[in-house]
Amino acid sequence: MKCVIQRVKEARVEVEGKVVSSISQGLLVLACCEKGDNEEVLKKIAKRIANLRIFTDENGKFNLSVKDIGGEVLLVSNFTVCGILKKGTRPSFHLAEEPEKAKESLEKLKALIEEYGISVKMGIFGAYMQVHLVNDGPVTLYIEYPVGKSTS
Repeated sequence: MKCVIQRVKEARVEVEGKVVSSISQGLLVLACCEKGDNEEVLKKIAKRIANLRIFTDENGKFNLSVKDIGGEVLLVSNFTVCGILKKGTRPSFHLAEEPEKAKESLEKLKALIEEYGISVKMGIFGAYMQVHLVNDGPVTLYIEYPVGKSTS
């Protein structure tokens, strides 16, 4: 699994001009399930998202997690995060999981993050979405598990 995580002041997802999900301060997570992702992968990613210390404390240091600040997570399926540009200029998405399995995995990831006491909202899987955000910082990170998974 690969995720792009952005610390946001607010974020929302629109489909066909209608807001389908929105959060205030928290994390926008653009997530791509890869072939072979399993329960262990989902648990590791959920733990990392829940405990990622990228919010500042009273001293301006990255010491607080989304849970610590009472923030929310907006989880958005984004298979292009798995895109590979090994050659040429057109990405390959052959590592991305099949849609049915990916949807199931993302719903499981949502539930696992919620087990940490964090409110999680989602985009609509497979829909053409517009994602609006106010990036806070900006702070943007990329995580993957397993680390260094094959990119062939």
